[in-house]
Amino acid sequence: MNCTMKINKRPIGIDLFSGAGGLSLGFEQAGFDIEAAVEIDPIHCATHEFNFPNSKAICASVVAVSGAEIRRRAGLYESDIDVVFGGAPCQGFSMMGKRALDDQRNQLVFHYVRLVHELRPKFCVFENVKGLTLGKQVQFLDELIVALGEAGYKVLLPYQVLNASDFGVPQDRQRLFLIGARSDQGMPGYPTPGKKKASVWDAIGDLPDADQFAQLAVADSVATLWKSESVYARRMRGFAIDPSNFGYSRRFDPDALTSSLRTEHTALSQQRFLATKNGDTEPVSRFKKLHPDGLCNTLRAGTDSARGAFTSPRPIHPVLPRVITVREAARLHSYPDWFRFHTTKWHGFRQIGNSVPPLLGRSVASQIMSALGLTPEKPKQLLEMGDERLLSFQMWHASQHFGVAKNVIAQRTRKPVSDGKTRSIEEAYA
Repeated sequence: MNCTMKINKRPIGIDLFSGAGGLSLGFEQAGFDIEAAVEIDPIHCATHEFNFPNSKAICASVVAVSGAEIRRRAGLYESDIDVVFGGAPCQGFSMMGKRALDDQRNQLVFHYVRLVHELRPKFCVFENVKGLTLGKQVQFLDELIVALGEAGYKVLLPYQVLNASDFGVPQDRQRLFLIGARSDQGMPGYPTPGKKKASVWDAIGDLPDADQFAQLAVADSVATLWKSESVYARRMRGFAIDPSNFGYSRRFDPDALTSSLRTEHTALSQQRFLATKNGDTEPVSRFKKLHPDGLCNTLRAGTDSARGAFTSPRPIHPVLPRVITVREAARLHSYPDWFRFHTTKWHGFRQIGNSVPPLLGRSVASQIMSALGLTPEKPKQLLEMGDERLLSFQMWHASQHFGVAKNVIAQRTRKPVSDGKTRSIEEAYA
């Protein structure tokens, strides 16, 4: 085996807890090559593999993987890694007389620190919910900072809660960021909010109405033609230059409306949606109706299969009597139109709701790039997307693809329905 150092012209990033790849895309757009992405969920891992064909998708728990294994599987070996980033799921509860990091519920954060220590990147970025900065949960952050210090990393304080809407995302979404630097590196800064904001209509006003296409009742994509006028929408389609985007261009059809499987509503629901004022919450469904000139409320993931596979409330379209599609949610999250999600709506919305908006991730990543003293350049290489079958895997197929157990994610696999039959969780929530 050749264990020589891998030669990269762009700095190297590794994504832990990658999901579908919101932070991966943000760091790529800032000028990094995402050489590896670790994600325990085979469905999400398959989506990451489709969208990032040059990255090694490692379907594994951080608990069971080592830094050496990540290096080996990504072909990095002795390469100096520039940044490790990720948002570890955690509860962050302080326990009386007990260290929060010793709490079994927070073991994923402990292993995040362990992998940072083993991989020895120049920088690390920890992302999480704003709630960790409140009340007793601050103890958790304090212990994390101490643990990173013991691993050889100084942390940029005070840590920051950043709102995605301040960085060009048309969504009110606040996330905690904590940046660490290896002892031999200079300290980056946190990004400064921009002045220009994007609106809901900037993001989705150009998209064709999915309800007008019979094909979208059974499939998630259709070929059509439409005009995009806002700068935001044109950038999402690849029709306008984004001067701060140093990511790879992908080969895709900008006239394909993808990730747009329809949601059927009763006539009564449609009447209620139309009667609700923009910016208000529809009283029966408790769905918020988006205001075209405002921001989208925080898009949430809902619960996973082990906890019942419930979908979080989806916002109502600002004009049409229906909830938004996965593609519309993706636009509101700053995902470009070439980025595809699982064809099942439940998975697609979870992949978006669990992710960091790429534009927000890009702003943080750009600070790391500056601290490295590098000037990013946009690659000339045009990437071919992965096999589209990756986007329609059911759990058993995705698990087989990655060679992991099909129960690696706890499943409530069968759901009774009124006709006396049962369906898989993917079918039941399609």
